Amino acid sequence: MTKEKRQLITPRTLKGFQDFLPEMMLPRENLMATCRQVFRSFGFAPIDTPALEYSEILLGKGGNETDKQMFRFTDHGDRDVAMRFDLTVPLARFASQHLNELGTPFKRYHMAPVWRGEKPQMGRFREFIQCDFDIVGTTSVNADIEIAMVIHEVLSALGLEAFYLRINNRKVLNGLLDKLELADQSAAILRALDKLDKVGPQAVQTEMIEQAGTTAQQADAVLQMAQIKGTNDEVLKQVSELLEGSEIGQTGVAELEKLVKTLTKSGIPEKRLRIDVSIARGLDYYTGTIYETFLEDLPKIGSICSGGRYDNLAELYSKQSLPGVGASVGLDRLLAALQQLGKIEPVTTPAPVLIALFEEDRLADYLSLANSLRKAGIGAEVYPEPKRLGQQLKYADRRGFRFAVIIGSQEFDAGTCQLKHLQEKTSEEITIAELPMRLAELC
Repeated sequence: MTKEKRQLITPRTLKGFQDFLPEMMLPRENLMATCRQVFRSFGFAPIDTPALEYSEILLGKGGNETDKQMFRFTDHGDRDVAMRFDLTVPLARFASQHLNELGTPFKRYHMAPVWRGEKPQMGRFREFIQCDFDIVGTTSVNADIEIAMVIHEVLSALGLEAFYLRINNRKVLNGLLDKLELADQSAAILRALDKLDKVGPQAVQTEMIEQAGTTAQQADAVLQMAQIKGTNDEVLKQVSELLEGSEIGQTGVAELEKLVKTLTKSGIPEKRLRIDVSIARGLDYYTGTIYETFLEDLPKIGSICSGGRYDNLAELYSKQSLPGVGASVGLDRLLAALQQLGKIEPVTTPAPVLIALFEEDRLADYLSLANSLRKAGIGAEVYPEPKRLGQQLKYADRRGFRFAVIIGSQEFDAGTCQLKHLQEKTSEEITIAELPMRLAELC
């Protein structure tokens, strides 16, 4: 009998999903490590939640478009479940469920994948990592100010300089809608307004009329305020005049003014803070301050860190009020941006040092040397086979090692080695005892 020929499966990834090779996964992890360090420095604590939630937990929290984008199905227990589309809605469930253990205010960060079935494009995928940080349990605008400070600190820590925060307040928008007697249509209007940069004012006006049921005059009034430009003081003055008589609108103006002035006094350059009353954020749960962060050199890639205040998100899960404010670093979008800006070094190894192996019978000595470097905090890899030096150095170049240690039996016996600087193509001879300290200086 002959074996039936086996049909090979073509290896491929789903559209909107991606594999990460070491050359991209290493900087991805470095980004997460930087975010983690900044979050912790502000006192945020880590949490985690399941990828799957009951559908009723997620449905309706981000709006109709988000509901359509959810990966939703029935599991083996015939439960209606969905994969989380962000980390904020699960946080509301989490905080409500564990309120007695957590206490308030509660500051958390959460780095994990989320899923949305939206159209893939540059820097936008159907599976992506979010790096969230939130303060739950306070309505104070001081918490909003701290979130903006964290955004600024994260991007600064990543070595970015040409970026700015666009800031608005939903109370400003809601104040105008109240004056226009459009409060009941606010969700549809704000979703349309959120597309202003992408589709332009004419398309937004059409959507407001057709989807939200506004008149042409009402849509014009919304767009008139959304297109106010100028310095932060000029924008605040014009918006305040436009919202005269609206208590909620004036509250929003006052909160924006305090936020910008406090951040500026705390050392953040005012050029990085731009009040922009056109930004609405498409998710329905925002109630106050909203943030979007853009790179000056890559504006088309979109916001790389967004968020805002949500004072009513947990009301479906708890009778106790759980106001919150937070933001999310779009890790994969930011990674794509850094790659375009040439800020990611081509490296495929986390260890900077390769120790070339020449003599199999002295393997223990090579491994011992590598261990001494690791104990000194220096990553080191021993080449697995005693091949020609040229082959080993070719491997080192391809993987992106910064240094190679060349040592044979005579050098072991003499207590010396050759340290090659692979990027500079230079070398130096030093003692084995000096090697850890020398590499620590160089790394």
